[in-house]
Amino acid sequence: MSKVLIATRRTEELMPFLELNGFVVEQIGDNICKVTRDNELPVFVSVYDNNMYFEVDLGNISGFASKEIYFKLLDMNTEILPVSFGINNSNPDDPHLVLVESRITVDLSDQELLAVFDALELATDKAEAILAEFVQE
Repeated sequence: MSKVLIATRRTEELMPFLELNGFVVEQIGDNICKVTRDNELPVFVSVYDNNMYFEVDLGNISGFASKEIYFKLLDMNTEILPVSFGINNSNPDDPHLVLVESRITVDLSDQELLAVFDALELATDKAEAILAEFVQE
């Protein structure tokens, strides 16, 4: 008989789904969890209404911030889609470079969710390469 592939669809809660897929999940607030895998930077996931927000904190950038680095990061945004660089300025005295992404939780597929984490990991690697140029100077 020919090989026949069957696509299945089932629903699963977020935290158990991530754990089944090799992530370590830690609830750190009512709607916020910290998700890690292997030796990657943690991804902070928050859920509000029908939206899920993802953020990777790449650290304080004020010590070496310049027009050149901002230009390179902004230019890199076109290469790291669907995620993007941003500045978390919730503490104005301690601005952090972050990677961000968001998804609507209605009809969110497993492949779509896992692809966000893969994209964040790839973007983190690219960010580290850019930041290394400026930290060494």
